[in-house]
Amino acid sequence: MTENEQAAGDASAHEESTRHYYETRDVDAFYDAVWGGEDIHVGVYRHAQEAIADASHRTVRRAGDRIADLLGPGSTVLDLGSGYGGSSRALAERFGCRVVALDLSEGHNRRHRAVNARRGLDHLIEVETGSLGDLRYDSDHFDAVWSLEVLCHVTDRERALREAVRVLRPGGTLIFSDIMAEESTPREALRPALSRLGVRDLATLPFYLSHLSRLGLRAAFDDLSEHLATHYARLANEVAHRTDELRSVMSPAYLDELLANLPLWADITQRGLLRWGLFHGTK
Repeated sequence: MTENEQAAGDASAHEESTRHYYETRDVDAFYDAVWGGEDIHVGVYRHAQEAIADASHRTVRRAGDRIADLLGPGSTVLDLGSGYGGSSRALAERFGCRVVALDLSEGHNRRHRAVNARRGLDHLIEVETGSLGDLRYDSDHFDAVWSLEVLCHVTDRERALREAVRVLRPGGTLIFSDIMAEESTPREALRPALSRLGVRDLATLPFYLSHLSRLGLRAAFDDLSEHLATHYARLANEVAHRTDELRSVMSPAYLDELLANLPLWADITQRGLLRWGLFHGTK
């Protein structure tokens, strides 16, 4: 087996593991009960006790502000790792644009399509199943490419970025967020927290900025790392305070895993070991 074949096999196995994790009933129950079931992203918080769903939607709104001048009826956005469809629906409702929503999980996509139909948005949003590393779209096609906290789950981030830029039209914008390691953080310090998600390691801010530059994008980064500690403290506290309620919607084993793992995230974010924010680059 060649090195390229081995890498492809590893990426495929990791995608299957990621798909399996996100298609479990336990994960759906966690995201519905604790995160609000719509915008499953790190939140931008107004205060330390704000509802997680409200803060997460503010992240979507803030990212949308960055590309507002590009979008309107007749424009098209590619939403990479669209999940339950919160971003896709927010963009379609706000701008009247078309959205192509791509996600690994057909389970997520069935739910996404059903909610779109109930809201009367299925004529604007096309939901597809596929991988970020092999986009089945023409080059220079989309006005904007969007992705919120998805690249941390991708093994070949360079390829995913390259594909995202390829399908972006000249003058279009790539906008994405990701949870990253602070540059001086040892990998070993993050592994216990990352284990629940099956993530091997995290990218860094210099990694993304250098690769975006090589791909010809004029890129900038809005550093929102200050919200990480609030977000993971909120998640850890919500799960701890609502344990009895959550036992009725998820398995005891998964709840115990959350109770053990989320405090690890709260700790590493409080210690400043991670970074997070919005990248935006024009082609």
